[in-house]
Amino acid sequence: MRVLGIESSCDETGIAIYDTDKGLLAHALFSQIEMHAEYGGVVPELASRDHIRKALPLIEDVLQQAGLQKSDLDALAYTAGPGLVGALLVGAAIGQSLAWALNIPAIPINHMEGHLLSPLLEDNAPDFPFVSLLVSGGHTLLVDVQAVGQYQLLGESIDDAVGEAFDKTAKMLGLGYPGGPALAKLAEQGRANQYVFPRPMTNRPGLDFSFSGLKTFALNSWHDSDRSDQAKADIALAFETAAVDTLLIKCRRAMKQTGHKRLVVAGGVSANTALRAALDNLPGITVYYPRLAFCSDNGAMIAFAGAMRQAEFKLKTAPGFDVRSRWPLDELNTPASLT
Repeated sequence: MRVLGIESSCDETGIAIYDTDKGLLAHALFSQIEMHAEYGGVVPELASRDHIRKALPLIEDVLQQAGLQKSDLDALAYTAGPGLVGALLVGAAIGQSLAWALNIPAIPINHMEGHLLSPLLEDNAPDFPFVSLLVSGGHTLLVDVQAVGQYQLLGESIDDAVGEAFDKTAKMLGLGYPGGPALAKLAEQGRANQYVFPRPMTNRPGLDFSFSGLKTFALNSWHDSDRSDQAKADIALAFETAAVDTLLIKCRRAMKQTGHKRLVVAGGVSANTALRAALDNLPGITVYYPRLAFCSDNGAMIAFAGAMRQAEFKLKTAPGFDVRSRWPLDELNTPASLT
């Protein structure tokens, strides 16, 4: 079964084709970073317009890469949310229209489920069950994953997501867009222990997160500093260290609570080298990541999630299949926090 995936939730247009027999056949991505950098952040209307311009040419591109025609596709998957409303509408309109014209299924995919499943595209894909840490610009989630579509939310951010806190702190320090990678790069020049930031919500039980306080602490530290380049780098390092330590502590708790030995880390912040170094040292735990190209938004994760969902649907509707022996397959079958 060949599934074409469309990702258009924010500022990157991602298209890919996944074959359940041969794996990922082709993928292409267009990033709008250069356009939005002028404004210091994503402008939703501009993002939507650019998805309109880029989606169809990218679809033709991946079909050519894979050596396929549109008629060779068996299903089409598109990101249904969460994300920018206008950008999502572009992907949904193109996806549903193309699926209708080809008389194939159109599969709405939850954006966070796409990230959650993205490490399964790798050669060393984890077996179920595992704990998933989803860290992006809009979400910070810990999820107990028993199988595709069978998820239990363990913890989430009650305010800013960790990626959002990275971006906002970077903007306070006058760094460029996108802020998270710029702050992480600056942190490499920082001196350890020049500033001591709190590790929010780690002194209480539970697996929820809060990162808005770190952002405020960084701003106050900057105002109280000598405003030098070295002070800026020191604050960047202190912020990154506190954020990584907080994620590490919560992951350690989640692994102990579930008893799982596999941890999957996905989303844009999963590319952070400091975070990877810290999590890789968790004793007795094997950590899995998507390749760097698939840490940020991409079409491959949507195509793959669509293929898994469609395969499950076909299995459930096969003659003689006992639906009670499998997990339920409703519209998205994800907790409210994933929508």
